[in-house]
Amino acid sequence: MTGVYTVSQINAYIKNLFVHDFALSNICIEGEVSNCKYHSSGHIYFTLKDQGAAMACVMFARERQGLSFRLQDGQQIEARGQISVYEKTGTYQLYVRELRLSGRGALYEQFERLKAELEEMGMFADCYKKPIPPYAMRIGIVTAPTGAAIQDICNISRRRNPYVELILYPALVQGREAKDSIVRGIRRLDEMGLDVIIVGRGGGSIEDLWAFNEECVARAIFDAETPIISAVGHETDYTIADFVADLRAPTPSAAAELANFEYHQLMEELASRRSALEAAVLRKAEALRARLSRERLALQLQSPERRLAEQKQRLSEKERQLRELLQAAIQVRRQALWQDRQMLDQRMQQRLLETRHRLELLAGGLEGRSPLKRLGGGYAYLEDGEGQAVRSIGQLKPQDRFTAHLPDGAVEALVVKTVPGKPEA
Repeated sequence: MTGVYTVSQINAYIKNLFVHDFALSNICIEGEVSNCKYHSSGHIYFTLKDQGAAMACVMFARERQGLSFRLQDGQQIEARGQISVYEKTGTYQLYVRELRLSGRGALYEQFERLKAELEEMGMFADCYKKPIPPYAMRIGIVTAPTGAAIQDICNISRRRNPYVELILYPALVQGREAKDSIVRGIRRLDEMGLDVIIVGRGGGSIEDLWAFNEECVARAIFDAETPIISAVGHETDYTIADFVADLRAPTPSAAAELANFEYHQLMEELASRRSALEAAVLRKAEALRARLSRERLALQLQSPERRLAEQKQRLSEKERQLRELLQAAIQVRRQALWQDRQMLDQRMQQRLLETRHRLELLAGGLEGRSPLKRLGGGYAYLEDGEGQAVRSIGQLKPQDRFTAHLPDGAVEALVVKTVPGKPEA
């Protein structure tokens, strides 16, 4: 068989045709993303389709560096690149160099870009979130004056708290002028010193809700002094206002639930707490009365008057005991003194008798030795001229004068001579 080619040769030939085709080397194709897969290598594989056909696409890791959003199934995109053949399987695919969202996808890309910018600035940080007051009585509302949103907010607010004051700023919530109207409403209500402000509207497409994705609206919410609840669209709808607001409600009805306290429930809770408080006060008062009685009794037992009376009584008892002890001691002392006196008298009498007896004996002995008695027996008492007793002849010499004392007088004499005699044995 002549003219036979291998599969590789045919695929290479076809690839060469794609490569040299100018239209296919730089082409932009619009379609919906499906079967999107992020490979571990960093490449992105997906299918681009419309109502009648589909095309395989790949975006290599080196090309996706400038991609500003995450590719997902269902996105409407515009892909620019080159169509070529993958020789190994003989299939052709679009090798993507650039990607961008188209239509609604462009709005989504703008949303993500602004969200990232404001988040980087810190406008979504929890530290800037103001707490919603638990008992709000004046609530501002920035929304359209007609529509289900305001009706739902009013109905739920009146049901939960019939005394709440609702202040509506009728704003445009859709269209080119909506963002400025919403900003004016936020600033006007913020000047009124309300408890909380609800900003929102009912559901719709991303285009319908776009006013709440505008940067000026986000900054007005962030700059407001009044706590703000964002209630835009349905539960699955998210806007920039939701991230900046102090609290996000999934729906306007939910915002009314969050902003209003249940009046009747509060009254019941207050009544219950009042009863509990009264019971606690009664228990406390009873406990205090019992404590007061104990303290009063203890005070009576420890009072100065009582203690003084007890001290006086103890002092009187001590005084009586001391007096009795003193009397007993005095009596004992008196008895002892009387006995001592009796004994002393006896001893003095005995001593006196003994002394008198000794005196008589001494007197008798003295009388026998008395100079007067001896003088009476012919003896004399001699004194020299100087009045000194003459005891020895050695005290006198011839011609010395001396005096001789006799019982009836004295004789002055002159020594003629002295005659030594033999001393008495």
